[in-house]
Amino acid sequence: MKHTEYERELIDRRNMMKGYKEEEKNEEYPVSDQDNGVLAPPLFLAKGGKKIISLPKKFDDVVKNNDVMCVMEKRKSRRLFDREEFLTVTELSYLLWMTQGVKEVAGNAVRVSVRVVPSAGSRHALETYLYINRVEGLDPGLYHYLAEEHKLEFISYYKEQTQELSAAFLGQTYFAGSAVAFIWTAVPYRMEWRYQEWAAKYILLDAGHVCQNLYLAGESIGCGVCAIGAYEQELADEFLGLEKKQGYQKEEEFVIYAACVGR
Repeated sequence: MKHTEYERELIDRRNMMKGYKEEEKNEEYPVSDQDNGVLAPPLFLAKGGKKIISLPKKFDDVVKNNDVMCVMEKRKSRRLFDREEFLTVTELSYLLWMTQGVKEVAGNAVRVSVRVVPSAGSRHALETYLYINRVEGLDPGLYHYLAEEHKLEFISYYKEQTQELSAAFLGQTYFAGSAVAFIWTAVPYRMEWRYQEWAAKYILLDAGHVCQNLYLAGESIGCGVCAIGAYEQELADEFLGLEKKQGYQKEEEFVIYAACVGR
């Protein structure tokens, strides 16, 4: 049966979501960089931020509802936020910890980060960026989460930044105007180093784990969350200051998912 180009693209994308066959893994694909003895890529990224902010790790005072069943039943996407209400630094710290917090870094020959969310092979190919509008004690602007240290690094702020963020996310003003916009990027080689072609599927699964944790954590502290999958790739990457790269680049990084948080 002959397929149109569009149908072939759909078939390829569907196949990406399927598991591999053992014979395909052994015969059709090259040995992974890990098996070839290539050094593992860094577990974490730093962006050389202008300022580093330490975050608290005690969250007893911010959790309003620790009933798991109740939180899961109440969870839903919320897009209406009070533009006068601020989150506290402790609340933001809690949301970051619950989505990408590092419990330990383990291993000798191959180091892995053990986090509060699962990831294939503990590769954790995601990075977290924040656009902050309303968090007590923090200046508005773009930040990056230093997961290993549980700290924030301030990257930039300028007058048109909110408008640029809104444009990158297709004019969804509630996203850019929320108290905090979470933007997750993928660093594919961190997963490809071990899993080659199947890395794409595992990275997408990881993104789902992270965002669902944000929903549940937000609900537990009385905040609304809305996941965002619609954005213009080039503008979103440009907003974060990510370099444009062509073809197979081990250092490539790009936006993969986002969510907004507010009261």
